[in-house]
Amino acid sequence: MNAAVISLLVIVCIILIIILTTRLKLHAFISLFIVSILLALTTLPSDTIIRTIKDGFGSTMASIGFLIIFGAIIGITLDKTGGTLSIAGYILSKTGENKSAAALGITGFITGLPIFCDSGFIILSGLAKSFSRKSGISMSFMATVLACSLYSVHCLIPPHPGALAAAGIINANIGYLILIGILFAIPGALAAYFWSRWMSKKNGFIHSFENENIESENVKDLPPVFLSFLPIAVPLLLITFKSLISLVDKTGERIISKMFYFPGEPVIALFIGVIFSLLLLKKKSISEINDVFTEAIVKAGPILIITAAGGMFGLVIKSTGVGESLGELLTGTGIGLLVPFLIAAVMKTAQGSSTVAIITTASFVFPMMPMLGLVSEWGRILTMLAMGSGSMIVSHANDSYFWVVTNFGEIKVNDTLKVFTSSTFIMGIVVFACVWIFSLFVL
Repeated sequence: MNAAVISLLVIVCIILIIILTTRLKLHAFISLFIVSILLALTTLPSDTIIRTIKDGFGSTMASIGFLIIFGAIIGITLDKTGGTLSIAGYILSKTGENKSAAALGITGFITGLPIFCDSGFIILSGLAKSFSRKSGISMSFMATVLACSLYSVHCLIPPHPGALAAAGIINANIGYLILIGILFAIPGALAAYFWSRWMSKKNGFIHSFENENIESENVKDLPPVFLSFLPIAVPLLLITFKSLISLVDKTGERIISKMFYFPGEPVIALFIGVIFSLLLLKKKSISEINDVFTEAIVKAGPILIITAAGGMFGLVIKSTGVGESLGELLTGTGIGLLVPFLIAAVMKTAQGSSTVAIITTASFVFPMMPMLGLVSEWGRILTMLAMGSGSMIVSHANDSYFWVVTNFGEIKVNDTLKVFTSSTFIMGIVVFACVWIFSLFVL
């Protein structure tokens, strides 16, 4: 079967995923499994189909399973103990109520590192309403600032499932990706902040609360700020230190390299974060700890399954050889990073899930990377960031996060479209522009 026919079949399969998940509302796992089987049956030798399906699912689960589970435990613990509110209160005390939107954005950015964006928004939406009422700033602006700050790190940085699985597919260094991804998420979050503020003023949005007596969390019941920061800061520092040390010591033979080799591994670093998060629990009994573990595993389960199914579909695409064929066609075109960015943006806009968009794009792009000049360490990292920026564009009515922001932010759908959706477009464009400019110096 020639490359043109295979390319057409892959495109048809991607469209089929979009139809199954958005029009027919079929579960993403079943949709991905059905399409993977169909693509494998039409393009691969019959004796390799089952092995390819199993290998794609299993290898993805092996690379991301522990990280998603441990990340979920940290997130659930911060939620149940009030750790996120403690962090928010501390930041607000430093910025002042007149800068409460900026404080909320910083809070979302920091707490969003281990917590999924939808969970983070639900946890902090009450705080956003309180800030809006006290400061007189419109809720459309407050909700968008919070949503975009969470979203910026969700699309770019492990241990979030899309970035994590894609990094495994294209063999990108997770430590470097976390460090560099944070740096590129900052301009994205800032762009969304200024754009949403301008859009809110331009449209004159004024939020009126049905209940003005919003209860705030009793400060005395919140855990200490220092303990609240530890589950987030310690894993990031350990992973970052190992990555920075490896840049200096390529052989890994120095004592300091050996010291950070084990604790700097993402799985171990996040497990250490889990241990620190348990310090936030008041009773610290086995039953309370087990409650946290059970809730986190229940939450992580569907994410694990969908993400692994995305990896399964990805390996089928890779096995068809279509990536290499398209890569040869694109050789010498000079469009490089634009390819992963555009594919991810189209996938995200069409079917709504950033996770599915970036995993599918990674599988599609990985075989092309040598021909696109992106096979170096920097090339892999920048490819990841290009896909991540594409997966931000755009969050609208087919994205569950859009409805989380609308419903928990208590804002009108039209207001969400005008402010939040437009902000995700601006954020993705700004991040990709930064990635492309940076690539001129390192590629």
